Amino acid sequence: MIFRLKILYLLPFLIGYYLFYLEYLNLSSSSDLIKNTEIFHNITDESKITKNNLNIQKKEIYVEKKTAQNNLKKVEITISKGDTMFSILKKFNFKNKEIVNIIDEIQKLFDLRKLKINEKIVFYKDAKDEVKKIIINLDIDSILITEINKNIKVEKKILEKFSYQESKEFYIQESLYSDGLKNNLPQDILIKIIKLFSFDLDFQRDIRENTLVSVSYEINEIKENNKIEYKDINYALISINGKELEYFKFLTDDGFVDYFNREGKNVKKSILKTPLDGARLSSNFGMRKHPISGFNKMHKGVDFAAPKGTPIYAGGNGVVEYIGRNGGYGKYIRIRHNNDYKTAYAHLSGYKKGIYKGARVNQGEIIGYVGSTGNSTGPHLHYEILFQNKQINPLTLKLPSGKILVGEEFERFTRSLKNIYASHLNLLYE
Repeated sequence: MIFRLKILYLLPFLIGYYLFYLEYLNLSSSSDLIKNTEIFHNITDESKITKNNLNIQKKEIYVEKKTAQNNLKKVEITISKGDTMFSILKKFNFKNKEIVNIIDEIQKLFDLRKLKINEKIVFYKDAKDEVKKIIINLDIDSILITEINKNIKVEKKILEKFSYQESKEFYIQESLYSDGLKNNLPQDILIKIIKLFSFDLDFQRDIRENTLVSVSYEINEIKENNKIEYKDINYALISINGKELEYFKFLTDDGFVDYFNREGKNVKKSILKTPLDGARLSSNFGMRKHPISGFNKMHKGVDFAAPKGTPIYAGGNGVVEYIGRNGGYGKYIRIRHNNDYKTAYAHLSGYKKGIYKGARVNQGEIIGYVGSTGNSTGPHLHYEILFQNKQINPLTLKLPSGKILVGEEFERFTRSLKNIYASHLNLLYE
């Protein structure tokens, strides 16, 4: 009886504990459900991220493959004697029909017969060793691009030029040419200096040690193909023992670019004293012992020793009066400049194409090449200046000046030379 009473007293507590325990279980289940839900969401988010990462990785792999496809191997072919575009393309395993198609497309924009020996053609091959692109240099600042895929696409591209000026100054110790090169003066500019001053100077006899040379010139740089083009000289000075020869570039009212001194006198004389570059005076005008006959004989011109093939320039504007063999002179050209003056060129190895009797030539134009034809002991140019059909000494000839600037043209020139000279000094001493 007492036991039953105790059970009745304990029963509310047992029921309360039981209800509490059930509630606890419910709460635990909910908590687990919440946790499980969070885990699910986290996994889902991570799976999204992983999926995105996979997409990114796939994209990166695709880019790498695309880059690999565009990473073409460069092959340069130097044109040799006897090469044709057909024979060059044949080296790259093109079928004959493909070669014909490529040549036909290129010919629409460029005459392949103009390709010269030692020029380079660049080919780009893919990973399968198939040519996908061909580049031909047309000029210093233009290229022809041929792309070969399903179709053949050919286009001409003009490369961007960057223009600037450069100035140099140095003293001659040995020769203009050798000292110019030592002072990093481009060969092209050295040749232009020689031509510019050849009206006034004999570079073998007139140049002295410590002769000052000062020059400013224009440059075009084409960065895409790493080429440099040396343009006009803007200013040039040669000072020998204090005597200055100084010239400025100027565009005249006639539309011609020429060179004038500070007084506005043109650099050009009617006839060149030295009609070729870099030659050595080997025999002067006057009596001498003839190197072949051994007799004393009047030498009615001057001889310039130079390598065979050296270009010879017309001494002045005029008309070709005689071209052909002329006894002991060998291959010979004579030019009539006006009623009084003529120039003659002997022992040539050949004539420039397009030079014929009656042809008009301009001063400085190539007319032939140094040789050793006729009575000659070695390659050289025999050069004569004739006045009223009588040979005179070219080296002592006092030649009349060319154009002289006057009036408003001279005033414009004066303003121009000030700008040129200021720019030159600035470049030298900046």
